[in-house]
Amino acid sequence: MSVLRVLAQGRWPEPGDTALPRLPGFTDSPFNPLIVAAAERCLRTWDRELPGRTGLLLTSASGDLGTARAIGAAAAGHRRVPPLLFFQSNPNAVLGHLAARWNLTGPVVATSPPIVPVPGEVPPDALELASLLLADGDADQLLLIAAEQADPADPGQAVAVLLTA
Repeated sequence: MSVLRVLAQGRWPEPGDTALPRLPGFTDSPFNPLIVAAAERCLRTWDRELPGRTGLLLTSASGDLGTARAIGAAAAGHRRVPPLLFFQSNPNAVLGHLAARWNLTGPVVATSPPIVPVPGEVPPDALELASLLLADGDADQLLLIAAEQADPADPGQAVAVLLTA
């Protein structure tokens, strides 16, 4: 594993945070706004232009609990699940949202760590994967986001780090 350098960092929540900013197009769950809040805080602290070959890596053991709850309720009530709640696409959709907003054209990966991480910390296996993604030459920088929720209504905690090898 190559040595990674942290270029910038952001997290949610920080002291004084009360509510996540709204994220149009993402419904029924605070998970996607949580990811965007931490990622954008990180990217805003980087005072230089981002190279287009900046990749995105999301890691979460809990996943999007709010969307999972909404899908479960629809299935239990024999109702159709709204397409915006197709839970397998949500992590990729929010990463696509970030890539489009920040003009990031590197690889996009979403994973679940084998061991439940400490909320607000980046799991070691995510750092190993980040190192591999940078070493393969498809990205010059990588935005790694670790997000966890305790329950579906809880916004959770997220940390985002902008890395380079």
